[in-house]
Amino acid sequence: MSQTCPLLFRQIDSTISKISAAVVMSSVIVYLITMQKWILVFLIVDFIIRLSGYKTFSPVFQFASGFQKIFKLSTHLEDAGAKRLAAFFGLIFMITMLITDLAGLILGVWSVAGIFISCVLLDLFFDYCIACKIYSAAKKIYPKGFL
Repeated sequence: MSQTCPLLFRQIDSTISKISAAVVMSSVIVYLITMQKWILVFLIVDFIIRLSGYKTFSPVFQFASGFQKIFKLSTHLEDAGAKRLAAFFGLIFMITMLITDLAGLILGVWSVAGIFISCVLLDLFFDYCIACKIYSAAKKIYPKGFL
């Protein structure tokens, strides 16, 4: 996590967050292969559930928690602000993909999906959060009126 990330002063398990990100990314890849819109609708609903504070009702969170327990993966706590911001950006990506698909702009769908997958891979492998960089830039432009 970078110092430019928003802070909530609440700790979450980043291992579960990374597993969730991998699940969402895999779901987007399955969507790209099948072009089944219900996958995006499922992901949108799941993001809304998690962002609303009811993560225990999220199927993706449940899967990630179970995966962590089954494989006895370690817990790494970090501030929830960066992960919450990333989830918000993920929701925007999913909504954008769905709208672009409904408009019949398949090249646009693939472009948005490619950017999303790139962002997730940067987070998974390098702990580099694009959402935090965007937040930092926006905070400089709007110091009093942004998050």
